Amino acid sequence: MVLTKKFRDTVLARAKEDSEFRKEMLTEAVNQILSGDIELGKTLLRDFINATVSFGLVADALGKNSKSIQRMLSPKGNPTMENLIKLLKVLQDREGVQFRVVS
Repeated sequence: MVLTKKFRDTVLARAKEDSEFRKEMLTEAVNQILSGDIELGKTLLRDFINATVSFGLVADALGKNSKSIQRMLSPKGNPTMENLIKLLKVLQDREGVQFRVVS
């Protein structure tokens, strides 16, 4: 299913205004990664970054080039565990959330 520009704009607008929505977006991305759907998790992280902080600000926080972060989360990207954890740490700190795994 192709997302329309109107739908994308609606999601972006809601993310800018609603902190709970942003937290749920980030939580869903992490849940997908932990459940093994890495591709969907990366897509959701890309959407979250685009809707909230921007790749430039994330890259600055990580000391990396923004294109590097974009490639890492692209469909062909293969982020290392270290880079993924650092990225999630930056996003968690920015949103004021802390993820814990509970079995």
